[in-house]
This record gives sequence, structure tokens and C-alpha cells, in this order.
Amino acid sequence: MERAEQVAQIKLLMSRLDAGMNVDAGGFRRNPTNVYADPDLAEREWQTFFRGHPHLVGLTGDLPEPGSFLTCEHLPTPVLATRDDDGRFRAFVNACRHRGVVVEERNRGEARRFTCPFHHWTYDTEGTLVGLPNPEHFGNPDPSCLGLIELPAVEDAGLLWVHPDPDGAIDLDEQLGHDLRAELASWHLDELSYLGWDDYDVACNWKLAMDTFGETYHFPALHSQTLNLGFHGNVQCYDTHGRNHRMLLCKRDIDGLRDLPEDDWEITTAALPVYWLFPNVQLMPFAQGLHLVRAYPDPRDPGRHVSRITWYLRPEPAADTETRKALEMISQRFGEIIRDEDYVVSASQQRTASAGVLDHVVFGRNEPALHHYHETYRRMLGMDPLPLLDELGFVPEIS
Repeated sequence: MERAEQVAQIKLLMSRLDAGMNVDAGGFRRNPTNVYADPDLAEREWQTFFRGHPHLVGLTGDLPEPGSFLTCEHLPTPVLATRDDDGRFRAFVNACRHRGVVVEERNRGEARRFTCPFHHWTYDTEGTLVGLPNPEHFGNPDPSCLGLIELPAVEDAGLLWVHPDPDGAIDLDEQLGHDLRAELASWHLDELSYLGWDDYDVACNWKLAMDTFGETYHFPALHSQTLNLGFHGNVQCYDTHGRNHRMLLCKRDIDGLRDLPEDDWEITTAALPVYWLFPNVQLMPFAQGLHLVRAYPDPRDPGRHVSRITWYLRPEPAADTETRKALEMISQRFGEIIRDEDYVVSASQQRTASAGVLDHVVFGRNEPALHHYHETYRRMLGMDPLPLLDELGFVPEIS
């Protein structure tokens, strides 16, 4: 984030704290609960947002050197991403061209060769078929026709993007917009190194997982003994960038900046930036590193999803063993708060959504990210927008 923008946003947060104000969405919206439970709608999401859309599969630090690889099993297409011998980021359908067996089952690692366990067909980091047993018995196939199927892949400003459709396209100016793309580049995400990850299999729709990152109104209640100790709840800065948005969650450390000259102000002291990248990513940079949260639907059950949380470090803390251990513990604790507090509530929301007893839930004036997220979701699926209401009258809850 550019220096002038940091100072402006810190001043705005301070003014809202002093005035007891928050961002105002301009009204209320009623969000139908069937968006969290309808299997037909879930299938449309799967095809539109997950099969037909580029996805962030990691950061440059996930593939630190030639021979590094990672896999992603939560998209419609199983993905094998590599850094080839020339240092280029590549992505392939993680399936042997012989009988379709997944070639690499590990989540990440280093390998110059990927060997199918079924018949030992072997591929290199460029997806080229470089070995198969008894080729004369098999029929001497042309190896150039049997390489791994390549997927569109782009590495940009430290972010690794893959399209799960071999015929798909990745247009980051369309995906992010010029301004947001430049702001993300200013965080120097290509310098970060991988720290660790965890998966949470949760009995709630993937959008409910995204919703929990959409406001801080709940901090004093749900996180009273955890996040609320470090953050001022119910105050934030908020800006949209096309289908994406940026929230700045107000840290209590902002209070100490009031006695310092503006030249000493840092946005990561005053706030935790949270970037929602459509459709399923929360990107949270901080002074020592970054948290990356991605929510993937269960294609068989709209009431379940998997959240993958990955942690990264900047070079200086990554180089110090004790600092690295401390930040690993902090990152794991952050993930546990999401799992044990936010996602417990999200699973509770799912039970009522699946029961069909609530026709809708309400997004308040102080929850603009939820308004924007769900309006974007509906627009991308060709659904009617939700009316913005000046007031909430009585509406029967049981449909």
C-alpha cells in the first residue's frame, strides 16, 4: 500500500474511532438463506465460480526453486503446479495420460520427476512424458502426444493463478482491476516464504465461511477473549475494487500512533488489511508475513466446505529460528480462532439455513462487505440484485 494511502486510511480510522462511527452501507439487505443450502444453486456456483474461473493456488514462496511443486485437490480439476528447470511457473491436470490416475498425491514438496503409481509412467516438471516401462510392449507411443495436460498459469506480483479449464483464460486486469493489482504488488508478496498450512472441514456452506470475514461487528461478542483484545470491533475502513474489496480491521495499537509523527505511522501497526479476491480468497498481509484463507465447496453437499489456511513470512523473521517458531505458533492460533469460534457459528447458521425455517437473514448498515460480496455473487450468476432498504419492516420468517 502506498505511503500516502496508508496515512489517509489511518487518519480515517482514527476519526471513526473518535466519532464512534463505522462504514455505512446505506441501508439493509435481506439475503435469502437458500443461497447457502440449495443444491441446484450450488451446482451453478461450482460450474461458474470454480470450474470456469481462475483461482489463486498459492504464492511464489510455495515454489521457491526449480523442482518445487504443489497440488490442489479442491477444484473441479486436480492441479499439479511446478517450477520447471528454467524457473517458470507451470500448472497441469494432475492425471496420468495413460489411465487417468492422479500422478502426485503429496500436498507439496520437491521433485524433478512425477511417477504414476499404476504403471510408472513418468513426467518431468514441464509435464513431458519422459519414461514408461516396456514401450515396445505397450506399442511404442509418441511421448510428445502424451504429456500432462497443461493449464493456464500466471505468476504475478508473488501470486500464483491457475485456471482449472485447459481452454480457460486468465486476465488479471479483469480479475483484479489495475488499481488493486498495483496495490497487491506494493506488498512485495514475492518475497514471502512458506511457513505452514492447515485444512478445516466444516459443516457450513463456503459462503458462510467468507461471510465471517465480512465485518467486525461480532468481535466484542464472539471474540471477546481473543481477537477483540487486539482489535477495536465495529470500526473499519472499506473500499471496493470491482468484484473484489479491501477492509482495514482497526487494531488497538492504532492508539499508540497518535503520539508519533506521521512519518512513523505504518498501516500494519494500525490495521490488519483484509483483501477479498473473488470468489473465495481472503488475503491478509501484516508486518511479518501474510495469512491466506481459501474456502472450497463440497460439490456433493452445499452444507459443507473445506477452508485451507496458509501462512507466510517475510525474509527477516523467516531467517531467525526463534522468531519463526513464535510466528508459527501465532499463525496456528489465528487459524484455531477461525476454526473454533467463527466456523462454529457458521455451522450453526448452516443448520438453520438447511432447515428452511428462516426465509432470509439481514445485512446491517455496518456490514458493507456482506452487501458487496453477495451482490457480486448474484450478479455473476445472473440473479436479481437484493433491494437496498431504508428500514426493516416486519416480514414473516417462515416461508
